[in-house]
Amino acid sequence: MNDLEIRPATAADIPAIVAMLAADSVAAGRETPDDLAPYYAAWERVAADANQHLTVATRGGRVVGTLQLSVIPGLSRTGTTRAIVEAVRVHADERGHGLGTVLMDWAVERAGELGCSLVQLTSDRSRTDAHRFYEKLGFTGSHIGFKKQL
Repeated sequence: MNDLEIRPATAADIPAIVAMLAADSVAAGRETPDDLAPYYAAWERVAADANQHLTVATRGGRVVGTLQLSVIPGLSRTGTTRAIVEAVRVHADERGHGLGTVLMDWAVERAGELGCSLVQLTSDRSRTDAHRFYEKLGFTGSHIGFKKQL
């Protein structure tokens, strides 16, 4: 993994990130890779928010992984600042070689550097392999997540 770079995503990375999002079997129906305009608009909002960290992993200049780390200050748990990890994706030809572990380890370390004392994430129920992966990294399935589409 010596040739791997983890860095903030730039606008130039958007096509590669969207391609990974759209290639995901669970999320494919939610993405529109033929129209990148909404993604560029979203990237502008994310880039302008100091608590949002859209991140890519690159190898040889090619985007091979991504995740978003969101920092949320709060009152519960005696004022705990927490990090939420979202949209973790590893390019199909990079899976099974440890890149997901490197990305998640980076996210946990970065969350600590940003003053967080809790890192959490959600994962679709159907992603049983991902659940095992997160448990292997020390995460526990302690809650049930709920969503309401607006």
